[in-house]
Amino acid sequence: MNTTHTIQLMDTHAGGDVSRIVTGGIDLLPGATVREQMEYLRDDADGLRQLLLTEPYGIPEMSVDLLVPATHPEAVAGYIIMEVMGYPIYSGSNTLCTATAVLEHGIVAKQEGVQHFKLEAPAGLVNIEATVKNGVVDAVTCEGLPSYIDTYRATINVPDIGEVTYSIAYSGGFYALVEADALGFKLVREEERALAGCAHKIVEAIKAERGFSHYTLGDVGPLPFLHFMGPEERIADGYVRSRSTTYVHPGVICRSTTGTGTSARLALMNYEGRLQLGDKLETVSLRETGFIGTFTGTHTEGAYQVVENNITGRSYVLSKSDIVINCEDPLVYCGNLHHILSDRHAHALVIGA
Repeated sequence: MNTTHTIQLMDTHAGGDVSRIVTGGIDLLPGATVREQMEYLRDDADGLRQLLLTEPYGIPEMSVDLLVPATHPEAVAGYIIMEVMGYPIYSGSNTLCTATAVLEHGIVAKQEGVQHFKLEAPAGLVNIEATVKNGVVDAVTCEGLPSYIDTYRATINVPDIGEVTYSIAYSGGFYALVEADALGFKLVREEERALAGCAHKIVEAIKAERGFSHYTLGDVGPLPFLHFMGPEERIADGYVRSRSTTYVHPGVICRSTTGTGTSARLALMNYEGRLQLGDKLETVSLRETGFIGTFTGTHTEGAYQVVENNITGRSYVLSKSDIVINCEDPLVYCGNLHHILSDRHAHALVIGA
């Protein structure tokens, strides 16, 4: 049996969050939809996620996006999102990075100016608008998932912290939203470790007290995320800026403000009656990077007013590389991985392969 395999990667980042785009070296996965392929990867081949997010190949702060052939006729490609906490059905920063990789890899030919195409996430179709300047992807706007407020200004007593007021939004995952200044934070980089520790305590306390259910998806697992909200600064009519940061896993604070975190903020602002059609929220991270969320409309789902929104940002290509997977390496575990590693140079998605 061949114990050495090669995987093709394009490393990118959006707002500082690194997304490793897997462009080749993985066999086609079973499943009639990208969602079903994600579920197969999660249940039967989780070794890929573990391999690329841990030593010696990666770190938990990264994300991985596996490009797969689209199953929907309107989409140019599908992608499966892998993070340290599991398999989100959607992510704004990962979508920005994947859209850039699709253009840089030639799956969609780059054209100067604005171009439109659709990707297929596990959550479904995603509309993409990309702007190319001088042959480089200069900006990407993607649809945020329909977002809503599940819980507004509840309180909980958190060990070592005291009483905390929080709201819960769904924007691709459930988010606890808390005011940073109420917890003594200014949202600067020097606070990163303290922010992670504080968020972990709050999330664990909420998880111990209650769970959350999506109006159509049902149980999507325990609360994973917490978003610290800084004070809002009105830059112009219909344009607000706020420092923000997102906790995703014990010890892990996102480098970016996250697209889904920005969508969650828009849902909260709408719930409080503070948004007009076309209004924008710019979230600014600990590393001074930002995403812009745009409020594009609402609709009603049962008891919830659901916010439609777009997220705009930029993704940068860091590297294009082949990594060698040697299953005889004692630091590399291939037991839940070897059956999807391809002996070919690339899987069928890659144009011209």
